[in-house]
Amino acid sequence: MRTAVVTAGTGGIGLETALGLAAAGLAVTVVGRDPDRGTAAVERINATSPTHRGRFLAADLSSLDQVRTLAARIAGEQAASGEPLSILVNNVGAMFPEPRRAGGVEASFVVNHLSPYLLTELLLPTLRAGAPSRIVNVTSGAVGLAKRVFDAVEPPGGYYGFHWYGRAKLANLAYTLDLATRLDGTGVSVFAADPGGAATDMTNGTLTDPKIVSPALRLLWPLVRRRFARSTSGPASVAARPSITAATDATLTGRTGIVVGPRARPVPPPRAAADPRIAAAVRRLSEAHAPLVTR
Repeated sequence: MRTAVVTAGTGGIGLETALGLAAAGLAVTVVGRDPDRGTAAVERINATSPTHRGRFLAADLSSLDQVRTLAARIAGEQAASGEPLSILVNNVGAMFPEPRRAGGVEASFVVNHLSPYLLTELLLPTLRAGAPSRIVNVTSGAVGLAKRVFDAVEPPGGYYGFHWYGRAKLANLAYTLDLATRLDGTGVSVFAADPGGAATDMTNGTLTDPKIVSPALRLLWPLVRRRFARSTSGPASVAARPSITAATDATLTGRTGIVVGPRARPVPPPRAAADPRIAAAVRRLSEAHAPLVTR
């Protein structure tokens, strides 16, 4: 039995991704914070008459300690069952209008990069054992407005939620492409998926606050807000297609380091994400703030 794990899989794009993977014949585990949402998500998965029943694991992915516990549980269960972990979809993401910290570290960087980085790294032995397998990290068009300085977790200048979100997603995309190179030839393929935006819990409300963008963009707020509204008006089922494609499309077999765009087709990665200097800086930050081995 081939298995898949989808983080933030109890609603929105994550749940639609889980439904797509279940329809493709995988046994899907969705991860989220809320047991009630988890139960509802599993009921939706099972209502589609999948080959294998879905399940829910509770974890707050803003806590790196809970990420470690989650990884240990998944790895232990896969080893005990002998069933391969075929797909890991790091769908988790969050944008904050005001500065917030998680475990003493800026929260946007934790949730959008350090959390999926740590879960992926801790599950690499399991994914290698289950090869051929795939890792899918969900990215965002917001990387285009991100500061490209990674000397520290927090960039210089003021806090603007959308830009800091984009910077964390840029860090994760640079990591994704770097990881693809690292794992080339191991049977573990690594992809990024850009959903292009949808009406989700994250976008409903957050993108209506002008404080999330820089002062320069606030001067154009009516135009910016209309653009946000257009880009987040589509259904989550459509936004999930790039992730489902990256996870299951047979034409991607044996390939790696590819960004699957909003139309569910490969697109060129942003230049900054492919910059080895940025990848090296992100790696240093990741190793410092999300160590794989804790004392």
